Amino acid sequence: MMQAFLLYPLAGVTLFVMGLYAVIVRPHLVQKILAVNVMGSGVFLVFLSLAKRSPESIPDPVPQAMVLTGIVVAISATALALTLVCRIHAATGRPYLSGDGEDAP
Repeated sequence: MMQAFLLYPLAGVTLFVMGLYAVIVRPHLVQKILAVNVMGSGVFLVFLSLAKRSPESIPDPVPQAMVLTGIVVAISATALALTLVCRIHAATGRPYLSGDGEDAP
């Protein structure tokens, strides 16, 4: 039977892998941004799960503060990325980047 303390790190790794898969597979830029946010949530979950070293000890507050700071940075980076997607869409008329020579001038 799986130990309870392994549930959060395993869920975090699963979120990270799902986000990485979506970044690689999905061509739409907004879906890629959402996938990067899912990856970040997985990293935050793993990092917070490692903050508590033993069941009887109190959690370390430093990883908690770092995750809060990371959430703020992730929100700012998401806003910047969405702004760039709006600019790309306005300039090219499509919400994805051309690849493999398609629509190349």
